[in-house]
Amino acid sequence: MAVQTRTDTFTALRDCFATDLAVLIGDEAPRDFTPNAFIDLVERARDVLGSSSLGNWQDATEDLNRAVGYLTDALTSRDGDQASLLAWARTHLRDGIATVG
Repeated sequence: MAVQTRTDTFTALRDCFATDLAVLIGDEAPRDFTPNAFIDLVERARDVLGSSSLGNWQDATEDLNRAVGYLTDALTSRDGDQASLLAWARTHLRDGIATVG
């Protein structure tokens, strides 16, 4: 059985959400996708949506902000905590993107 690493999980999150996040901000998904670059993309999307006065975009901003927190914590957490932190990040990314729609 293969062991999934933090980098693998960040890669999976990136593959799942980067294009949608980039579309939200009218940009292309960056090619350099370290975990920090992915967090930067989520932060940029959060900031763009947060500058709007639309209620659903404000709600999405809150979800993306929470996702940033969980992603950042996952970078510095113990290995045992990473899976749950990244799962919470995934939930907030999914909810934030869906809220904008």
